[in-house]
Amino acid sequence: MSEEKKNLNPQVASPVSSSDNIGKGKRHMGLKAKTIAGNTIIYVILVAMTVIWLFPFVCILFQSFEVDHTNMTGNILPVKWGFDNYIRLFTSTDFETGGFGRWYVNTLVISLATAVIQTIIVLCMSYTLSRLRFKGRKFLMNFMLVLGMFPGMLTMIILYRVLADLNLIKQNAIPGLILVYVASSGMGYYVSKGFFDTVPKSLDEAARVDGATRAQVLIKVILPLSKPIVIYTLLTAFMGPWGDFVFASYIAFSTSAGMNVAVGLQSLIATPSAMSANYTMFCAGGVLVAIPITVLFLFLQKYYVEGVTGGAVKG
Repeated sequence: MSEEKKNLNPQVASPVSSSDNIGKGKRHMGLKAKTIAGNTIIYVILVAMTVIWLFPFVCILFQSFEVDHTNMTGNILPVKWGFDNYIRLFTSTDFETGGFGRWYVNTLVISLATAVIQTIIVLCMSYTLSRLRFKGRKFLMNFMLVLGMFPGMLTMIILYRVLADLNLIKQNAIPGLILVYVASSGMGYYVSKGFFDTVPKSLDEAARVDGATRAQVLIKVILPLSKPIVIYTLLTAFMGPWGDFVFASYIAFSTSAGMNVAVGLQSLIATPSAMSANYTMFCAGGVLVAIPITVLFLFLQKYYVEGVTGGAVKG
């Protein structure tokens, strides 16, 4: 009888179900509104942070096109626009031995050489620690981890004395800087080793069964599958020497022929009178220094992120 009544009066349950649907709809709309409001607040904060972060760079960019004044002014936008500062960088006769062009080439040579050599060393070390098991492996990894905790500044005095004995300072600072930058490259194996740990070892075993050597396995099998970590290692190795100022100024002090762009540009504004005469030219140099790194990151950002995330595993 109860079932017959239910069948005869199906509309009795409909008000209850419709009210439930209305309640669910309201809750859904409320959650959606909260999500939109939360996302809006987050985006507003991110945009504000971006504006604050980029503001100094935008000011430097605008000041580099200032033609009417050569010193620092309170104006963000130039009074008179032009490329005079960029032209002065490469044509000024006030510089010693080559000027900005020489500094730029020095930095490019140092960064490229360091990137190639350091990448080779890091990848070889990382592959060795990832694939081979030998006596003292754990101790070596822990030793390099602890040693890497000490700041490089502690070695500056002894490094200067060693480079001075080898005549690799001042005008010969370029090979000296390359030597220092690549000397301890193997200690930066952490991220690359983590990435290689994610590559199946069965690929190595199959290649070894076919008669490949360890070097052939790394070059022909592993590296083609590890493009993100190779690009990540190249980028990080290139960026370090490109923006280095402290050690580069310590090795090539007061000698224009051995300066990189960071040290050279700082010499343009080293004194108040130089700051007044060369500030806008300094800004133009800063823009030219930022271009290569910006372009590299724009084109290789995907691989950089994949390299970082792929190597962030426990090894």
